[in-house]
Amino acid sequence: MRYMITIIVLGGLAALLSATDLQAGPIDASRHSHPEKVQLVHEAEHSVDHAWEVYHRAALGGTVASPDLQAQIEQHLHEARTLVTQAQEAADRGDAGAVEQLVGQIKTHTDQAIAGSKEQKQ
Repeated sequence: MRYMITIIVLGGLAALLSATDLQAGPIDASRHSHPEKVQLVHEAEHSVDHAWEVYHRAALGGTVASPDLQAQIEQHLHEARTLVTQAQEAADRGDAGAVEQLVGQIKTHTDQAIAGSKEQKQ
């Protein structure tokens, strides 16, 4: 059991170090053919960054409720990152419906990750 916890904590720290390079920076949506959708994706990307930050504070502070919950949170966060990439591609294609659907899914995953990160140990 101690070995599993050590592996999970190290995995969380590795995710922390890798996520620092992935944060969303500024964007100039005016150069795109669908700037409103690009902006929507960019905001979703920032929400994913925020969810990672909330999770990292909880993981590093040792307040994540359980190793199983930690794994679930990380799965939500990784899925959200994948969906951001798909949403960016949809925005580039001008597929407004896909962008809105993907951004909705991103929001669901980030909301669940944040809620899980705030769940305290008992």
